[in-house]
Amino acid sequence: MSDHKPDADATTTTTSTEPDQSKRTSFKAMMAYAKPHKLTFLGIFLCSLLGISAELLQPYLVKIAIDDHLAIGQTSVAFLVQLAAIYLGLAVISFVFTYVQNNLLQHVGQNIVSRIRKDLFRHISKMSMSFFDRFHIGSLVTNVSSDTETISSFFTQVLLSLIRDGMMLVLIIFFMFQLDPVLAGYSLLVLPIIAIVAVLFRSRLRKAYQNARTRLSRLIAFTAENLSGMFLIQAFHQEEEQKKRFSEKNQDHLQANITQARSNVIFNRTFDILGNAALVMMVWLGGRAVLGESLQVGVLYAFISYIRQFFQPINQITMQWNTFQSTTVSMDRIWKILSTRPEVADPKPQDANKLEPQFVMGQVDFNDVSFGYHPDRALIEHLNLHLYPGEMVGIVGTTGAGKSTLISLLNRFYDVQAGRIEIDGTDIRQIPQANLHRIVGLIQQEPFLFSGTIIDNVRMFREDISREKAIEACRFVGAAAMIERLPEGYDTRLSERGSGLSAGQRQLISFARIVVFEPRVLILDEATANLDSHTEQLVQQALETVSQGRTTIVIAHRLSTVMHADRILVMENGEIVEEGSHQNLIAAKGVYADLYKHAREAGEDHTAVSG
Repeated sequence: MSDHKPDADATTTTTSTEPDQSKRTSFKAMMAYAKPHKLTFLGIFLCSLLGISAELLQPYLVKIAIDDHLAIGQTSVAFLVQLAAIYLGLAVISFVFTYVQNNLLQHVGQNIVSRIRKDLFRHISKMSMSFFDRFHIGSLVTNVSSDTETISSFFTQVLLSLIRDGMMLVLIIFFMFQLDPVLAGYSLLVLPIIAIVAVLFRSRLRKAYQNARTRLSRLIAFTAENLSGMFLIQAFHQEEEQKKRFSEKNQDHLQANITQARSNVIFNRTFDILGNAALVMMVWLGGRAVLGESLQVGVLYAFISYIRQFFQPINQITMQWNTFQSTTVSMDRIWKILSTRPEVADPKPQDANKLEPQFVMGQVDFNDVSFGYHPDRALIEHLNLHLYPGEMVGIVGTTGAGKSTLISLLNRFYDVQAGRIEIDGTDIRQIPQANLHRIVGLIQQEPFLFSGTIIDNVRMFREDISREKAIEACRFVGAAAMIERLPEGYDTRLSERGSGLSAGQRQLISFARIVVFEPRVLILDEATANLDSHTEQLVQQALETVSQGRTTIVIAHRLSTVMHADRILVMENGEIVEEGSHQNLIAAKGVYADLYKHAREAGEDHTAVSG
């Protein structure tokens, strides 16, 4: 591609200055994923109610035993056995319903997050190329993996806390008022203090979590970039420099996590202090009431048990506040992706023209086309170019001339800003992208192979394409001999990007892929740029075979690739400055002739300036 793309954005975080409406929208959008599971959530609520009720009845049961039986001398063994059996039964009921509740919540939570992750991946795969100019791959990986895991924690931890601990808090207050309204009233005095502490810590915790997530995203993006460019780092001996830069980013992330952890500790310990202070106050007040014989011992025991439990759900909820802060940041980040609409969109069904590849002749027309990656900086202006069915056209030119941009426009990775690009007289903006990419096939300088077998890479993991057809395609382009020499032949598994195969072998597999999918317009974007002379001859033979009957566009790094083309176009600054056959362009003694002359002087009579 040309060097005139927009600068990529390092992160996708939602800043704290965004309107609250955006945060509410992202939260509402994520909650919409929970709607299909309403009945399951009802079951979780009922299980929580039954489990918590059984748990909270235990101190009340002990209070009855102390005040109504033991205090008046009823100490028979039968009574104690009966009391123990009831207490054990309540414990079992609490355990069973808590177990069922946790399993239901984990099931629904994981299903929700699985759907979010699936929708997010599908949405990213539909985005225009301009989207990937703005968002780093590492940042998107963080969105799909780390951010969705954070949302998973919300459904399996935060939501559990809100349901269970919220319900427990309400029931504890109910039981405390049943025991002694005065002591219960004193207990509630601490709630306004809790609310004030939560408000004071809210912005600080959110900022700490947001900063940690941002720095993690930057660290992942840097790591992904370096792993992709490791060959270049080693070639230029930049290991120490990159190690230094990684250490700086890692240190930034460490400091952000320490700040976040420090805020969490202060926040949680503040509530511990409040809980202990409230407990001391209740013991003092209750003890005085017992000594004054205005309060029964059993009531004080049950009340102390409840006051201990009273701060447990509050503490749990406040501890989950940390996860909730992280969740809101992750929801904002994911919603920013999901709410981004592709700049290149399919036509409306009533406007679509579904050209079928088998009926396409291959006429390609660029009519008065203008385009620039930046709106105020045009790279191509008022370009007119016409390619005829079955014609092979070579395109040469210096870096930034617009060659690869031309190809990106034909593939509709970007939309033209003025003019029209047509295939067989149909504007490509009226052709659904799925149909367009079946009509136009692209082979790039660095063919991308996925982890999987060779046969899977040839047919792009589509089971509806038979193995026999894929093997026949490999034979057609001359790749069969190379593949059959491999240990497991067509079932040889490739690692990421096809490492283990030479550049020529990877390129031959990409040619076989083109034969399988049978596009009517074929584009080779510097497809022989990194090949040695022998491998280039093999690829050139494959090209001649594959291009038969197809309109073929060849962007050339080496002039030998296009010397035998029907036409050669020379581009400069987004314009076609020369056009003709190899011999005619040499005779014209223009830009092409200079390129050819410089290549010969360099001892490479088939090499041109790269672009």
